[in-house]
Amino acid sequence: MRALRLTSWLAAALVTALPAAAQTDIVLSSNDGHSVMDAAMKIVAANPPAPDTISLIDVGRYPPRVKATIEVPGSVVGPPMAAWIAKDASWAIVTSATKADSTAKTGISPDDRVSVLDLTSAPPRIAQSLTSGLGATEVRVSPDGHLALIANRAEGTVSIFTVQDKRLTPSGKLDTGNKDSLPSAVAFVDDHTALLTRGGDNQVNVLHIDGTKVSVDPRVITTGLAPYTMDVNATRTLAAVSNMGRGEGDEDTVSLIDLTAHPFRTVFTIGVPSGPEPLKFSPDGRYLAVGAQNGSTKLKTHPFHHDSGLVTLFVVAGKALRPVASASVGPWAEATAWSRDGRVLMVQSMQNRAIDVFRWDGKRLTPGKALEIRDAGPETFATPWP
Repeated sequence: MRALRLTSWLAAALVTALPAAAQTDIVLSSNDGHSVMDAAMKIVAANPPAPDTISLIDVGRYPPRVKATIEVPGSVVGPPMAAWIAKDASWAIVTSATKADSTAKTGISPDDRVSVLDLTSAPPRIAQSLTSGLGATEVRVSPDGHLALIANRAEGTVSIFTVQDKRLTPSGKLDTGNKDSLPSAVAFVDDHTALLTRGGDNQVNVLHIDGTKVSVDPRVITTGLAPYTMDVNATRTLAAVSNMGRGEGDEDTVSLIDLTAHPFRTVFTIGVPSGPEPLKFSPDGRYLAVGAQNGSTKLKTHPFHHDSGLVTLFVVAGKALRPVASASVGPWAEATAWSRDGRVLMVQSMQNRAIDVFRWDGKRLTPGKALEIRDAGPETFATPWP
């Protein structure tokens, strides 16, 4: 296990005890220190690689502020929800899809590390280190807290873990039947049902869960080209899926899946700017935030290049979406997260190594001062609320 220590740049005054009772307005940001983009806008290893970290951000006040940062393996590869945090914010799980590897052509190779964090200690610490599968990305825990699933993009599998006393125990893997299926996002609908996006073969699967046995429903859900990031609203009536397309600058899409229908089905799809990787329902389910790379990861000479990413807020109108506000965000946009009361929205910029912060009043997004994440790029959010 990577030695756990406070990064040298973190002021000791920020590392304070965070009792479980006071942590419920804490957002976890996973930050990738080993990945950057080169002059050709390809992801390569930083020279030298910096440690990956997680930061705990206090959003119970405005402006939000970073409370503590520790070293924890993480990766920008995969949907930007590769972490999970308990409702009481006492513990969390963070996965790592890639790692620095000097023997690899790009200096980066697939990773399989999983870290279970104790967030009640001062400073927070890694309480358990284990492995999942190559390309370990999004992790989710069942509503009853007994089962965890982790999508393994590099091997076309989903790892199954039992959960007890804030520890994970491996309990097998689900094989998607296609090594190149690129399983990406996993989301529980209830204790016996989950959804899985597969960007490599353009489908969303319904997973049936019986104890530790997980099987794939024979009916495939079709949302769009390269389904990727996914979120389920608080009432578990709708799932939103970002369809990443080919990444060539064309308009992409976001789809809604009706979870009250039997069987589940796609009921709405809307065009959005290219690269809709950040995606998150507001805690009350009234809004859906959709970010976009918007060509910000393209060369400046590319016809679809833009200097900034975008975030658009949609009203959830029944089983449809209606855009109501938008704002520019930093390039290489990753995850987005809401405060518990839905009045603050944060969007990560991997390129700027910063988190854009907005106030939301139901009509407009008002930008505030961005949060700086030193030596690593923020790439995943997790919140204790939906």
